[in-house]
Amino acid sequence: MTTPQELVERALALSSADACVVLADDASSANLRFAGNTLTTNGVAHSTRLTVISMSGRGVGVVSRSAVRPDGLADVVAAADAAARAAQPAEDARELVSGVPASASWDEPVPPTGIEVFEGFAPALGEAFSAAESGGRRLYGFAEHTLTSTFLGTSTGLRLRHDQPTGRLQLNAKSADLKRSAWAGVSTHDFTDVDVAALDAGLARRLDWAKTRVDLPAGRYETLLPPAAMADLMVYLFWSAGARDAVDGRSVFAKPGGGTRVGERLASMPVTLSSDPAADGVACAPFVTAHASSRQSSVFDNGLPLAATDWIREGRLESLLQTRYSAELSGLPVTPAIDNLIMRGPGDGRSLEEMIASTRHGLLVTCLWYIREVDPQTLLLTGLTRDGVYLVEHGEVVGEVNNFRFNESPVDLLGRLSEVGRSHQTLPREWSDYFTRTVMPAVRVPDFNMSTVSQAS
Repeated sequence: MTTPQELVERALALSSADACVVLADDASSANLRFAGNTLTTNGVAHSTRLTVISMSGRGVGVVSRSAVRPDGLADVVAAADAAARAAQPAEDARELVSGVPASASWDEPVPPTGIEVFEGFAPALGEAFSAAESGGRRLYGFAEHTLTSTFLGTSTGLRLRHDQPTGRLQLNAKSADLKRSAWAGVSTHDFTDVDVAALDAGLARRLDWAKTRVDLPAGRYETLLPPAAMADLMVYLFWSAGARDAVDGRSVFAKPGGGTRVGERLASMPVTLSSDPAADGVACAPFVTAHASSRQSSVFDNGLPLAATDWIREGRLESLLQTRYSAELSGLPVTPAIDNLIMRGPGDGRSLEEMIASTRHGLLVTCLWYIREVDPQTLLLTGLTRDGVYLVEHGEVVGEVNNFRFNESPVDLLGRLSEVGRSHQTLPREWSDYFTRTVMPAVRVPDFNMSTVSQAS
């Protein structure tokens, strides 16, 4: 069987282009799915994808194929080479990255994941099913683990590799009559740190809160956002922080009259939003892997080393997502995108429970979903609450509230924070298919805009 490393080497040797980048992604996955306190399905899967990026002069050709066999490799490379020769000059064209030491693990076999990753988790899930059944609850959801090995080779001699484990659990609890619902989600490297019993207990408590129903009108409310909801908002902010869009005046990070807002204060409190490839619990690839060029990424930057980066430092905008090309336009350092996001406030911060206990009158929002952009110039977003909005009175949750549609800009929201709690590793609900590695705090917003009442349940 041909290994991903061999495919990379053969593709590079076959290319007749001026320069070439080859990416081979080998992914294995395992999953458990359950409904009504019963395991419904489980399975494993394996996939491979080869991306050949050819450069002819300043022209670029990209061809990506799944499950490429050795006898089809020449056709993939030839197609990429031909596309490069026919392409218009790429504005982001630069010399390929060179001089990065090869990964020590380059030649090692690919380590697949499998059902055995759930060896400790599955029995705990079974116990949670029993507890839920006894308590009149129904548990629904899925657990998924993926291990993706990415191999990057270039005609300038780079041989880089990264093995990325990604695990997530989404757990939804419903009352026996299916009229009350609560959600929890976690991200994990290997499921050894997932406390299913604690998650179920938390969901049970929220279903009890929901036995009392309180209808409230739309308006601005003091609102507590837990880490998962904050992650959804900050991930969207992160995705929108491209330097090219800011330089071109197309985003909230554009400075009126030209330039970017780097250096401006965005947050009322000294919060820091950062990424770090080596961050504990959310580690990710330490080099750029760009399968195609966009306004925020460049295939010419493949292999560029990544380092810890502050996007917002103590409340001030510090960096934007940069390619080498956009950095020349903006005059700012090269700070490429990194596949994790970490937000911390001043000091250790209080727990969400402590924040609830100090709330006189406000809302506790579980999670956000169906988030869409309304205005890129202000980064105004709209979306819905889901699976639990609760009324807090004098430090206690007194009941569940109807759902709302919200209208908020995460940038504007940063400027209105009145408290930042303790940070925890969490899972964004809306973006969990695309971005799982986040560490976020719970926050207090004095006037979160619940723009209309929603009929969503």
